[in-house]
Amino acid sequence: MQWPELWVVDDDASVRFVLATALRDAGHQVREFADGASAWSALQEAASPPALLFTDVRMPGDGGLKLLERIKRLHPELPVVVMSAHTDVSSTAGAFRGGAYEFLSKPFDLDDAVGLAARVLDTPIAMDAETEVVSQSPEAPLLIGDTPAMQALFRSIGRVAQAPLNVLITGETGTGKELAARAIHLESPRASRPFVALNTAAIPAELLESELFGHEAGAFTGAARRHVGRFEQADGGTLFLDEIGDMPASLQTRLLRVLAEGEFFRVGGRELIRVDVRIIAATHQPLEQLVAQGRFRADLLHRLDVVRLAIPPLRERRDDIPRLAEGFLQLAAQRLDVAPKRFTRAALQKLQAHGWPGNVRELENLCWRLAAMAPDARVGVDDLQLSSIRTQVAGADWEHALADWARSQLAMDADDLHAKARERFDAVLLQAALDATDGHRGHAADRLGLGRNTVTRKLGSSRKRR
Repeated sequence: MQWPELWVVDDDASVRFVLATALRDAGHQVREFADGASAWSALQEAASPPALLFTDVRMPGDGGLKLLERIKRLHPELPVVVMSAHTDVSSTAGAFRGGAYEFLSKPFDLDDAVGLAARVLDTPIAMDAETEVVSQSPEAPLLIGDTPAMQALFRSIGRVAQAPLNVLITGETGTGKELAARAIHLESPRASRPFVALNTAAIPAELLESELFGHEAGAFTGAARRHVGRFEQADGGTLFLDEIGDMPASLQTRLLRVLAEGEFFRVGGRELIRVDVRIIAATHQPLEQLVAQGRFRADLLHRLDVVRLAIPPLRERRDDIPRLAEGFLQLAAQRLDVAPKRFTRAALQKLQAHGWPGNVRELENLCWRLAAMAPDARVGVDDLQLSSIRTQVAGADWEHALADWARSQLAMDADDLHAKARERFDAVLLQAALDATDGHRGHAADRLGLGRNTVTRKLGSSRKRR
C-alpha cells in the first residue's frame, strides 16, 4: 500500500513548522495539525492513513498518548513517533507500551528526525491489531534527568520494560541502580506483582542460599520453621539482585540452574518449587574481569546480561544537578517537617562543579543535612562549606601525608611501596568504617561501596599479616 503523507501533530507552531519544513525538504508530503483532536478527526475521515505520524505528548485537550491509543485501535500498523520536551520514565514507557515506533526528546536534531522517517518508510512495521494500551502505573521512583545520557536511559527503560528479558544494570556506587530496576518493574506488565530486592553483598555467605531459596523447618541449626525465600516472594514479579558480583561461586551455580529451569528446592526440602520471576541484577564491578579471574561464571553472566543498562555517574550529567538538588532539598524539608529552602544560584554552581564521587546518593545526603542544619531559607555557598568542605580539607591533608611518606621511603630506597601503602590503606579505611558502624560488617561494606565478602576477606588478610 502506498501511503501519501507524513503527519505532524504539535501545538507549538514553531516546532511544527521546522519539522514539517525539514520533512518537505527531504521530499515528503506533510500535513500539519495543532492538536490531537483535529488529527484524530482527519484520520477518521481519510481514505488512507499517513505513512508516518509525529505527535507531541503534551497538547491542549487529549494529549499525544491518548491520540496514540486511538490510532493503534484504528490503524495498528501505522508507525507513530512520539515527541516530548518532558522526558522521563513514565512518558517514554507509556509511549512504547502504547505501541510507539520511537520516542524523540525535544529539542531534537532535525537530521535525526528526517533520517528516522527514511528508516520507517523503508521498513514495513507489523504490529498486533489487538494492541492494548495499559493504564498508567503507580508513580515511578525519583529517577529524573534532562541530559542526553538520562534521556537515552529513559528510552532504554521504556523499551526493555515491555520485554520479558533479564537485565543487567551497571554503574558506580550511588548512581541509582535500584531506582532504575524499580522503574523497569513499575512500567512492565508485572507492575501489579511484587518487586523484591536483595543486596547479595549484605547477607553473610552462609545465609544467602536460604535467603534466596528459602528453607524447611529443621534444615539447619536454628531453622525452627519454614522460611519462604526471595524467589518465591517475587513469583510473578521481579527479583532485583544488587551487587551480583559478590555472590559466592557455589550460589552462582545454583542461581544459573534456577534461571535455566525456573525451579528449585528449598534448603533441606524435597518439594520442587516452580516460579515465574524476572531477574534484574546490578553491579558496580566489571564482571568481565571477574570472569577472566575465575571469580564469576561466564555462563551466568550471559544469562543475566540479556539487556545491559549503564547508569551514568553524576559527573557526566552535571546539568541535572540543579534539578536533583532542588528536588532532594524540598523532599527532605517535607519529610523533616521544616520550612522549605532553596539554593542560591552560586550554591547550585558550586554543586555542579563538585566531582561527586558518591554520585546521586552523596548529593541526596548533602541535601538532607542542609534541610536540617542550614539556618536560612536560602542555602548559599557558605552553607555548603559547612557541610562538605571539611571532608575536602581532610582529604587534602591525607594526600599530602601520603606523598611525604612515599618520598621518604623512596629516599631510603625502600621496595614494594605500592603493596605496603595498599595494605595500610585498606586496614585504616576498614577500621574507620567499622568504627562508624559499630562493628557491623554489612553496614561498613555498604558505606565503603564494597561487598561484605570483600570486607571479610580484607579483614582476614590484615589480621594474618599482623
